[in-house]
Amino acid sequence: MAAGEGRRLRPLTERWPKPVLPIDGRPVIATLLRELAAAGFAGVIVVTGHLGEEVEQLLGDGSAFDLELRYVRQPEPDGSADVVLRALQAGAEPPLLVAAADTVFAPGDLRRFAEASAATVGAVASARAVDGAPVEVEDGRIVRIVLADPRTPFRAAPLWTIGAQVLPHLENLPGPPFELAVAFQRAIDAGEAIAAVEIGNTRNLTDPLDLVRENFPYLGHDR
Repeated sequence: MAAGEGRRLRPLTERWPKPVLPIDGRPVIATLLRELAAAGFAGVIVVTGHLGEEVEQLLGDGSAFDLELRYVRQPEPDGSADVVLRALQAGAEPPLLVAAADTVFAPGDLRRFAEASAATVGAVASARAVDGAPVEVEDGRIVRIVLADPRTPFRAAPLWTIGAQVLPHLENLPGPPFELAVAFQRAIDAGEAIAAVEIGNTRNLTDPLDLVRENFPYLGHDR
């Protein structure tokens, strides 16, 4: 998912799409693609939107990452569920691994998540220190995604597995924007067993100062 506007990172994202901004000196989306290749994936559909041509120019055909890339455009920022629907219209087939292109996951977490969720109807990555919707977890399953009680230790990370049983719940969502969190909650309410797979910490750029923190860590140390 590489279509977002990155509004909180303005004015940087008026010139560069958020996924091409660096963490550890490397474009975030490039780090993500290398992790996907290391996890055994061969093909990726990249859904672009805001300044999408810059994402496509950076990644090319994917051969630099040992991947085959295809691109789909999301004309308007209509949410994460709409991104998935556009990938499906372009030929993606379930089960799908869906990841945000503006997030760096801990090394090996994409492979571990994919393996742990391979036999599930659907899965949501959860982490103990991440921005995102609170989730309530019981016996390895997501019970509720949007939780009023903030004391839950888990937050949803932007990484999902979507099986065929979840696809009907992507339709007729309230919006725009149309969000995966709502679709997964509908699937849970319909009785589908949505797995919770805990991963490590994620890294993201939220505001312009994060660009300094995530690329020049030595600036935070006393000399």
